[in-house]
Amino acid sequence: MRALVLWLIFGLPFSAQARAEEPSALEKKGKQISVIHCSRCHVVDPKHPFTGISSTPSFELLVNALDDWEERFSSFHARLPHPSIVRFGDEQPDPDIEELRPSVTLEYEDIDALVAYAASLLKK
Repeated sequence: MRALVLWLIFGLPFSAQARAEEPSALEKKGKQISVIHCSRCHVVDPKHPFTGISSTPSFELLVNALDDWEERFSSFHARLPHPSIVRFGDEQPDPDIEELRPSVTLEYEDIDALVAYAASLLKK
């Protein structure tokens, strides 16, 4: 009985905290997508600050500095310069320009994953 009481006092808060810190599958997918595609321009993982282009804001900066970060991440594909780069799986590439530009092909559900990953970068 004493062991149970000690576990409830000391062990339970730590195991709940550990579960809360584990990334969700959606967050993991968002990180994977962002590392593959977005790190060409953005620092997407604070552990790797030397990726991206120096004039492009990092994901961490965007989510912590902008009140409307969630809306911006949800609509990034419609914000410049992204429309010239991003297309979705159901869109046909333009063969005249496809060779001239980098191309990122996503699925619409990938947006939710990217937002979930970005949310994990919020400073608490």
